[in-house]
Parts: sequence; structure tokens; C-alpha cells
Amino acid sequence: MTKSQTESAKTDSAVPTAKTGQSEAPFESFDFSALDSGLEAMLVAGVHFGHLKSRLHPSMREFVFLTRQNVNIIDLGKTKQYLDRAGKFLAETAKAGKPILFVGMKKHTHPFILSLAKRLGEPYVIERWLGGTLTNYSVIRTRTKYFRETEEKLDRGEFQMYTKFERQRKLEEVERLRKRMGGIKEMRELPGAVVVADGKEGKLAIREAHALGIPVVAIIDTNTNATDVEYPIPGNDDALSSLRLLLGSLGKAVAEAKGLPAKN
Repeated sequence: MTKSQTESAKTDSAVPTAKTGQSEAPFESFDFSALDSGLEAMLVAGVHFGHLKSRLHPSMREFVFLTRQNVNIIDLGKTKQYLDRAGKFLAETAKAGKPILFVGMKKHTHPFILSLAKRLGEPYVIERWLGGTLTNYSVIRTRTKYFRETEEKLDRGEFQMYTKFERQRKLEEVERLRKRMGGIKEMRELPGAVVVADGKEGKLAIREAHALGIPVVAIIDTNTNATDVEYPIPGNDDALSSLRLLLGSLGKAVAEAKGLPAKN
């Protein structure tokens, strides 16, 4: 199987794109009560597709069921076991009233992380990890407080007395802060857990969480180090259907723990 064929296998089971009817906010009106995270549903969603055998990380050997046409196939029995374990941990974290920070670096994870975090009322980071988000949190908290206060002043029209040039500069400043800190502006304390949609790309977030002893839950594909996180979930982090099932299952656990409705 060629590299292009492998990539196709990993993504062919994806849910339709936005152009064919998939929402830009997959979890906005998602019905958690209808979510099936059983082995058959995982198989249909393509959760089992790993990368080429040559790209296998040694730590992922225990999660590989077999290799077919040079492609690693993930053991879905273990995926289910680790997914349930991670969900239980996140539920306990939510019940304790601790924030759960959701992180997605790959572009195709952004709609999932954004809509799921907003649905659950949790902080999130997409696109770019701002260095020190966790390890330099005292500075970040000061900046997010300034961001919130400046937004509130704009909403109250307190900058109307400024010149047009000064107002424009304020608007541009708020937009920059929104792009960099919009997802964490309401995070008033360090999170009790970090959820990463793509373990390999989210290594900076994982590193900072480890430095502070914050447990990490992450989807770990076969080319990624499973020992980097406390709660690895072996699975395909490329197919949209796989992301929807795995992240949806975690979201369901958090929603139930927080007493949120199963469907908006």
C-alpha cells in the first residue's frame, strides 16, 4: 500500500465535509445520548487505522492488533478500555469543579475542539499554542483579565471619547488578544486536566502540563509516543469520524458529570 493509499484509508471513513453538509460546529447540537462508542461503531468510524508500519513509535506496539498491507491496525478493544478510563477521569475532574483545557493543533481538529469546548463551557486552544499558557500562567491570567476588561469597556462604549485613530488601535488590540487568548479568557485558574486531540502536534501543551503535574488525555496515533501522556487513547487522529466518536465520548462524560443536557 502506497503512502497516498494509506492516507486515504485513514481519512475515507471521515464524516462529510462542510461542503457536503457537515456543520462547522460538529458538537453544537450533537446528541450525546445517541452516541455509540462500541467496538463496531469504532470500526465503522475508522478509529482502527494507524500509520505505515515504518512510522510506528515503539511505545505503540502494545496497541497494534496487526499489520495489514504495511499499515498498522489499532486494537479497538484497548482503545475502548483506555477511552472509558479517560472519560472516567475527566468526569471526576469536572465534578471537582476544575477547568478542562481542550487543545487541537491540526487544522481539521479545530471545529471539533472549538464546538466541544464551547458546548461544555470549557477553555480551549486551537491553531497556535502560546508559550507559557500553563507554565507562565500568572502573566497569562493578567493578560486575559486585561482582555476581558477591555472588551467590556468597548461594549459599554467607553472608548467613544477617544479619537478615531485611538479607537481603531484599541479594536486592533482586542482582535489580536481574541485570536491569541480568546479560548482561555475565562480560564480563571490552572486546569485540572488537558485534553489534546492530536498528541503528536500538541507536544508543547503536553510538555507544559507535565511541568506542572497536570494530567493529559490525548488521542495517540501509531506514530506518537504513548508514554508522553497519562491517559493515552490509541486511535486514528486523522479521520473526522474518528475524532467525532472519540472526542464525543469524552465530551459525553464531562457533560454528564456537569449535569448538562445531552442535546442542545
